[in-house]
Amino acid sequence: MSYSRSARTTARRTRSTTLAALVVISAALTGVLVYQSRAASSSSVEPPSPAPPPSSAASPPSAASPDDTRHRHRDGALGEADGAVPDGVTVFDDDIPALANLDPDLLDALRRAAADAADHGVEFIVNSGWRTPAYQERLLREAVAKYGSEEEAARWVATPDTSPHVAGHAIDIGPSDATAWLSEHGADYGLCQIYRNEPWHYELRPEAIDHGCPPMYADPTHDPRMQQ
Repeated sequence: MSYSRSARTTARRTRSTTLAALVVISAALTGVLVYQSRAASSSSVEPPSPAPPPSSAASPPSAASPDDTRHRHRDGALGEADGAVPDGVTVFDDDIPALANLDPDLLDALRRAAADAADHGVEFIVNSGWRTPAYQERLLREAVAKYGSEEEAARWVATPDTSPHVAGHAIDIGPSDATAWLSEHGADYGLCQIYRNEPWHYELRPEAIDHGCPPMYADPTHDPRMQQ
């Protein structure tokens, strides 16, 4: 091969190599420019705004205030004025008719006993006290429906004419630690359990302070007062 032909071949190869290198460099520069352009574009986009808070219309309704239920019996038919007792009432709540209408001597004995029981960590909760005849009649009808007969209901609920609750002479106390305390100490205050089947039912027997409580009746049907 002649020198001139070899030189021309070498020159063509050099130009091809240079051109290829320029193509690679150009592609690389193009890629960099595209990347920078996309990065600048994405950085200029504002982040999405946070979702607005839920509308107040979707908020759950607020719970009823105690005053909305305080003066109603559980089924809405009878209220405090009839002797219904809200949850958590103690013997010291003067504004509850079920307590305010009790015999004053019974209420005084209960409060003295409750004050002493509190020193031992025991609290008296009132489940029932004075009741109107209408309330007592309602309880009696419910007992008949529950137990299936007037005879069986009479073991638990007296008539309005015979109930010591209607007369303001009886109170039902809870919880169990309170009735246990009264079972042991109640006679010291003249407070006695009257019916063996009702450990929560207490009445005032002043003579019990000196002589102890009288024997209990098995249930109200054995109480002569219920035979009127």
